[in-house]
Amino acid sequence: MFKRISIRHDLGLQLLALYLLFVGPVVLAALAFDSLASQRLEADIKAGDLALARAIAQETNTTMDNALQSVENLAQYPAVINADLEGMDHLFATVMSARPEVNLVYRLDSNGIMLFHMPAGPGSTVGVDFSFRDYHQAALTTRDPLISLGRISPTTAQPVATAVMPLWNETGDFLGLVAMNIRLQSLSDTLTSIAAEYRPQEDFNVMIIDASGRVIARPNPRSDNLLVDINLDLPEVVQSALDGRSDNLIAIDRDGQEVLYSFVPVPRAGWGVIVSRPASVAFATPQAFHQGVLLLIAVFLGIGLIFWIALSRQVIRPLERLAALSRMIGRQQDISAEQRSYLQSMAERPDQMGYLIRSLTRMEDAIEARLNELSTLLQTSAAVVSSLDSKTVLERILEQVEHLLEVKKCAIVALDEEAGIFRAQASRGLSPRYTGEISIDPDEPQSVSLRAIRSGQPVQISDVEQDSDFAFMLPRSRAEGYRSVLAVPLNAQHAPPSALLVYRPDPHEFGEREINLLTNFANHAAMAIENAALYARSDMRLQEQTRRLEALIQSLQDGLILENLEGRVLYANRRICEMLDLSSEEISGVPVEKLIERLISRSSERDPARREQIRQAVLAALNGSGDRRVEISIQEARRDRYVRLQIFDVTDAQGMPFGRGQILRDITTSREVDRMKSSLISTVSHELRTPLAAIKGYATTLLAEDVAWDPHAQREFLEIISAETDRLSDLVNDLLDMSRIEAGNLTVSRIECDLRELVERAARRSHPAPGSRLHIDLPADLPAFFADPKRIEAVLRNLIENAAKYAGEDSPITVTAARRSNQIVVRVEDQGPGIPPEESERIFESFYRVENGLIREAPGAGIGLAICQGFIQAHGGEIWLEPRSQGTSVAFSLPLAESEPYLLADAAEKLKSHR
Repeated sequence: MFKRISIRHDLGLQLLALYLLFVGPVVLAALAFDSLASQRLEADIKAGDLALARAIAQETNTTMDNALQSVENLAQYPAVINADLEGMDHLFATVMSARPEVNLVYRLDSNGIMLFHMPAGPGSTVGVDFSFRDYHQAALTTRDPLISLGRISPTTAQPVATAVMPLWNETGDFLGLVAMNIRLQSLSDTLTSIAAEYRPQEDFNVMIIDASGRVIARPNPRSDNLLVDINLDLPEVVQSALDGRSDNLIAIDRDGQEVLYSFVPVPRAGWGVIVSRPASVAFATPQAFHQGVLLLIAVFLGIGLIFWIALSRQVIRPLERLAALSRMIGRQQDISAEQRSYLQSMAERPDQMGYLIRSLTRMEDAIEARLNELSTLLQTSAAVVSSLDSKTVLERILEQVEHLLEVKKCAIVALDEEAGIFRAQASRGLSPRYTGEISIDPDEPQSVSLRAIRSGQPVQISDVEQDSDFAFMLPRSRAEGYRSVLAVPLNAQHAPPSALLVYRPDPHEFGEREINLLTNFANHAAMAIENAALYARSDMRLQEQTRRLEALIQSLQDGLILENLEGRVLYANRRICEMLDLSSEEISGVPVEKLIERLISRSSERDPARREQIRQAVLAALNGSGDRRVEISIQEARRDRYVRLQIFDVTDAQGMPFGRGQILRDITTSREVDRMKSSLISTVSHELRTPLAAIKGYATTLLAEDVAWDPHAQREFLEIISAETDRLSDLVNDLLDMSRIEAGNLTVSRIECDLRELVERAARRSHPAPGSRLHIDLPADLPAFFADPKRIEAVLRNLIENAAKYAGEDSPITVTAARRSNQIVVRVEDQGPGIPPEESERIFESFYRVENGLIREAPGAGIGLAICQGFIQAHGGEIWLEPRSQGTSVAFSLPLAESEPYLLADAAEKLKSHR
């Protein structure tokens, strides 16, 4: 396996990179210059050929234009128009003498019959039909002069092209044409002279083609290469020239040779000029330039390679071997005899390399000495920092100092923060009496320890006997048996100021190596002391923070579980223990799936399919394949409780996961709010609909025009309407009172009240009325009390109505009262089926009704007892359900003392806490 080498750590790669950075751009620049220069030269060559073609085309175009003007002028003479032979003889002779390139001038009639031509010989074609000629067919459709295709004239037996002018009279009749044959040899002669003068050594080939793509002129024409069709050989070139385009094109000729073609149109005649020559000849100069550039690049690379080989042999390879040897030295590996011999031979070099090797050898010796010292220092430092107990740390420091400097006596003097003086905190080899007498005032100017601490530098006494500044130390030094002292400060930011003292029994001047060695050790010792001090502080803080965090998490109303990556519980708070009825010890380390299974087993769901559905949803959430929030109902002793399981990932600061958490949030209150909303909508709408239906029915009956009701029936109907209206009004007032109670903004006004009067009035307004079943048993000495009569009457009415509706038609209803201390306690009792004990705490909740067939059949919105509780608490009293074996007994208390009105906010808070 190859070892990956970084360019940052290899000088050879760096020099190679620099070499490539130098050579690469030069080579790329040369290639780029070669490419640009070659393109420029090729463009100039193409432009030159194209310019030659344009010049030939312009001259040819001028010749053709003169011929067309001449024949157009001939068509203006009456002799030509009227076919006057004598007049045409003189006129045509004049034209022949003026234009040497013209070898025949003639006149054709409207049918294409030759009427006259000049010259008349050697062979006459007068009377011959030339209507088949292309120029005659073209003359029938135009009034402008035109040029014919190239051909061999039968009259002169020479290749010609004809300039033709159609003749038309004023009435639009075609009279024939007048034409002159232009010798194509004249054009070829011009091309011959051009080819001879324009670099003949470059194999130029110039040709003029007519509108059909046949060659009509070329240098040194022969009978076999004139009037030859080249459409098949050069279709793209011919078509481009005849279409009026000017350009260059490189194509392969019949011989397989690349040829550069330059083509230009001759617009006047509809012809084209094509200049061609072999591409190898045309681009000889760019090719020679390209070869020269490549040769220079090769020479440049060759010189660079020679330089690189020399650099590698003289510098890079020796440096690589030196680097390998330096690594061996750094790793304390043995150097072979061959390597030693190589070092010695290289060290004899007189250049910088030899100096470097000699320096490396000296460095090896110094490093070996330093490594020995460092090894000792590291061993002592490891022993010093191996504990965080302050006393143990100090003892180990002194123990290692003895080993490090080979001394027998040493001590550490530090500030006693409580006493405010410096004392010996630890010592070795010194008598307890001496260390006990060490007590240095912080302002003591002569103390060697304090001088080192203040200056931050080591302070030494080479000989106490000879140093007069420390004469005060003589009695103690003689008693303890030391002559020289070295004090080194221990600079610790978070520990008390201290100094390390080293004693020797003989006069001794501590050298630089000893001082540096002990100073370095003192820095490690200071860190150990500081670590011990910080550990003591941080341990207390950490314990305090842990206790606070533990208390915070344990106080959460939501259950919290933290698990590790293996899915086992690391932590669970008190709420989880309550939900699962397990102790924290039983939960710790248990797989989370097992706890969730226990939670699901306590679900209040009766349907096995629904319970299995919840189990699958929880497992999917734990596996990360489903919704991470699942709701579970838990069955408790008194009521069902709903919790929402929410799963979240636990990550560190870098986002790496190291566990997972689950929060079990109690959403029973939210569920109850939803239930109360639904109950409000269903029950209130039902309770409103019933009286409204009665009112609507009886009102409609009274308004019927087909029935005449007697006054007694009308009064009965109106009384029912009035009663139902009162019932509807009571329901609306109850809802308003409930709203005020919930909002906490209802104020009660107290006046003196008579309980019996309030009970009787409430009984009269009850619906259904209790009738004779109601028994009021109030003591005669019951004192009057101060309350809001309207609110207390509403409380009594609700309690009497509940007893009348739910106790049964034969059950007696009893209202009793008694004085208890400074309160009056009122009870409303019946002998009905009673309320289950598990429902006793919930019957005072808004819109809650006991799940009982008899109760469900009776009308009601489920807010009566909640309103009673709000009114009673607003008066400063309490209301409760008394346990009984038969029937129901609801009691409430009211204070007898007169006081300021209570705000219902207190009652609302009590109501919420009760829930």
